[in-house]
Amino acid sequence: MTKFLWTIIGLIITFVVFGIAFSQYSVHRAFPQTSGTIQIEGLTGPVEVIRDSMGIPHIYADTPQDLMLAQGYVHAQDRFYQMDFWRHISYGTLSEMFGEDSVETDAFLRTMGWGRLAEAQFASETPELKSLLESYAAGVNAYLATQSPTDLSFEYSILELTNHDYTPEPWTPAQSLAWGKVMAWDLGGNHGAEIGRALALGVMVPERVNQLYPAYPGDRHPYIVESNSTSASAVEATHLTSADLRTPLLSAAHVIDALGRIAGGGLESGIGSNSWAVSGRHTETGNPLLMNDPHLSAQMPSIWYQVGLHCNAVTDDCPFDVAGFSFAGVPGVIIGHNADIAWGFTNVGPDVQDLYIEKINPENPNQYEYMGEWLDMDIRTETLVVAGGDDERVDVRSTIHGPIISDVYEPLEDFTDTGLDKPEQFAIAMRWTALDGVPSIAGPILGINVASDFEEFRDAALLFAVPSQNLLYADTKGNIGYQMPGNIPIRSKGDGTLPVPGWTGEYEWKGFIPYEELPFVFNPPSGYIVTANNAVIDDSYPYRITEDWSYGYRARRIVDLVTSNFGIGTEGHAMIQFDSYDLNASRIIPHLDAALRTADIDLDDVEREALDQLLDWDLQNFAQSIGAAVWNTTWRNVLDLTFNDELPEDIAPGGGSRWFEVMYDLLDDPDDRFWDDVNTPDVEDRDDMLVAAFLAGVTEARDSMGSDVDSWTWGELHRMIFINQSLGMSGIGIIEDRFNRGPFPSGGATSVVNAVGWDAVEGYDVNWLPSMRMLVDLGDLTNSRTIHTTGQSGHTDDKHYIDMAPLWLQGETLPMLWSRADIVADAEATMILVP
Repeated sequence: MTKFLWTIIGLIITFVVFGIAFSQYSVHRAFPQTSGTIQIEGLTGPVEVIRDSMGIPHIYADTPQDLMLAQGYVHAQDRFYQMDFWRHISYGTLSEMFGEDSVETDAFLRTMGWGRLAEAQFASETPELKSLLESYAAGVNAYLATQSPTDLSFEYSILELTNHDYTPEPWTPAQSLAWGKVMAWDLGGNHGAEIGRALALGVMVPERVNQLYPAYPGDRHPYIVESNSTSASAVEATHLTSADLRTPLLSAAHVIDALGRIAGGGLESGIGSNSWAVSGRHTETGNPLLMNDPHLSAQMPSIWYQVGLHCNAVTDDCPFDVAGFSFAGVPGVIIGHNADIAWGFTNVGPDVQDLYIEKINPENPNQYEYMGEWLDMDIRTETLVVAGGDDERVDVRSTIHGPIISDVYEPLEDFTDTGLDKPEQFAIAMRWTALDGVPSIAGPILGINVASDFEEFRDAALLFAVPSQNLLYADTKGNIGYQMPGNIPIRSKGDGTLPVPGWTGEYEWKGFIPYEELPFVFNPPSGYIVTANNAVIDDSYPYRITEDWSYGYRARRIVDLVTSNFGIGTEGHAMIQFDSYDLNASRIIPHLDAALRTADIDLDDVEREALDQLLDWDLQNFAQSIGAAVWNTTWRNVLDLTFNDELPEDIAPGGGSRWFEVMYDLLDDPDDRFWDDVNTPDVEDRDDMLVAAFLAGVTEARDSMGSDVDSWTWGELHRMIFINQSLGMSGIGIIEDRFNRGPFPSGGATSVVNAVGWDAVEGYDVNWLPSMRMLVDLGDLTNSRTIHTTGQSGHTDDKHYIDMAPLWLQGETLPMLWSRADIVADAEATMILVP
């Protein structure tokens, strides 16, 4: 018996060791070749790829086509699974990879039709741009041709267990354009605000809803561009107050939010960015500096891939000499610098989506009324290929306004006691600029890559239609500038803040703001430009861009730090990027302190120590801070106790800058109705709620971290977990552990400069972050600094899979290598690609 047991144990150990060894083999065989000589069909000459000590490739070639081919090759080497997953999102074909669970998401994605739009965009591009996109695709496919699926990335070994027949298809040029639509959705989706307002109107009067969507505080927080215009906007406000919008839009919220989590956003996700430029008269070198840190979702691998693209001889025929950040799957550099200029992006957040309530013919569900006539919907049939199951059919219906998005949501319910002239039968359609026949962003991006001055920069931005971004600029000649591009609709009626009747013809778009009238500035008298998703321009501007700006808390702090620290260099501005000062806390804590002093309560030892820590706190949300832990647990409960007794669950306060501003106003009225808890017979006021929130927050912290307040830290609650966007959310621990990394204690917070965000509804774990940090010194490009979140490699266990994260978490940066001599000196591997 004993011998038998030992035999069984021995077999188990053998199988475990074999499994581990096979797993390691499967992982490591996907690591790409990074040195030596590789022959690639399609090249016209040799290409040198020098990878530095962080695995960042610096590519040198004689032609633009060879550069893009090599970029496609190295993207595929390091990140092909990420590219493949992203293209399945873009084209609505996730079911081909993951089966039945992705059908609902694919139905939505096919309804939006991003893949079809990308194909049309590619067909209409210039021959020059087509050539670059085709070269990039050829590079991707050159790598695919040498690898089996399981050799491409370890994810395919896992996927093979459930979808043995899956084989990645060759890359196409149009697929490099499709991801731009997903990013446009992520960065230009104001539908969430429309839905939120409509849901709020279902439970409270408009005056109280207005309190939840306050105006931008231009008297306290900065605009990007100061307007000299005296003309006033003639936009008429929309007034839809009926509760019958609530249920159909509630259904919409569920599916849209689910898509947002896949693409990196969601309703009120808080996603934004920081960028600022300072002129040479305010720097230690006498030359401009440009800083940028886009805020996107926490992903594994990083959403960014750093790269250098260099023509061996820079000429009109081969003009590329650029370094910075790219998206795997997309040619060129999205954000970075060349030898003459640097640029950064932040999101404008424009109102470029409208929801239309369409009146449906009770006798024919495929007809809708428009200006007194029944019109036939456009109908196309999409076939979803479902791994492990039968194909599924999706009929996509569209009106003149756009696709009927309510067809891919939960069934709509009937309503009674309506106050709106609502049709008996209705559906919801979406108008969105990205669904129009707009150019892709590939042309503008590559144009910016080779621009040499502000005029060329603005010319390239002309076709930057979707998503609209704040484009920040600085150059080696000492100039700084800003341009807002994009197709921003001009509405015949309404302000875009609520869904509108589609059948009347009154709420149509009548064009777009002309490019020459979009805000821009060049060398402002202040000597600095700050863009942090704050309002672009004041109300004197004659056009409406949006009502849903970020409320300027980050911009205010950056301006304060920039104007009080003139003369600093990249090191000083890196400290500003890592600043976690909480303006919201600075206003609320004095009210809380006063309320506790007058409250008839006895604090226990833990509560007293927590209060002492809070009052001694420097208002910086650093990972090791005790005060930050006390504050953020208090703030979460302030939001919960003040608003969640009245608001629908789908619009519960997430804690971003809008809620900062709501609370800023409420604090001045201690008897406002929002302070009262409608679930109790008493009438609570501001002080009651603040005291209750503090006590609840301390209880929450004590339950999570114990009774020793000295051992509490914000980082223990605010954890960073880098999650693989597909298999990292499989629910299978051994698989998630293989691909995900963390948790790591993190500093930062929502709507502070170091915007490492969390959601007050979901908890304290990080859900968006500064996805990279860049600081460019236009006086000495070799003095520039960068970092992104994880590492260059998408291969789990590769040494460059997570090697940037420890530096990123501490606010540290790396040299942004530029000169060939520096790159060669730091080289880890050199690969020569030959025809």
